[in-house]
Amino acid sequence: MLLEYKGKRPQIAANVYVAPTAVIIGDVVIGEGASVWFGAVIRGDAGPIRIGAGTSVQDNVVVHVNGRHATLIGDNVTIGHGAVLEGCTIGAGALIGMNATVLDGAVVGEGAAVAAGAVIREGDVIPPHTLAAGVPAKVRGSLSAEVQARLSAAPGEYRRYAQNYLEQDRGES
Repeated sequence: MLLEYKGKRPQIAANVYVAPTAVIIGDVVIGEGASVWFGAVIRGDAGPIRIGAGTSVQDNVVVHVNGRHATLIGDNVTIGHGAVLEGCTIGAGALIGMNATVLDGAVVGEGAAVAAGAVIREGDVIPPHTLAAGVPAKVRGSLSAEVQARLSAAPGEYRRYAQNYLEQDRGES
């Protein structure tokens, strides 16, 4: 469901799959080939939210924004089921694990991984290509080449799922 808020309507690029139970509100821009899955809420009512091309916003994710920081999510990011993001910046190719939380003003670097259930505190910076885990999250080290390759492949899986749903919705399958 797309909802206008105070004259701002979500802008959704071509070939984006939005599940029928997802809700996208206000000042939200979503790039080409992204996907927003069942139960996700993307609430751009207090400022802008930008979601890059090929990014997967999985089931029951909440993306919000506040008056202090925009929420900026790069291309080919995987946001795992149940994660919460508010007023943060997520670099291209990053992975946000299931039920992780990324708080106001935090920055997750390009290709970084945030473990399931981790909490990235306000203003924390996670360097590119590192793993952050724990509550509060701490950097646990650099990601191996093998893990980086798996992270790079993850968005493609969800693009294929999204394409299947889009084709089904158009009656092509």
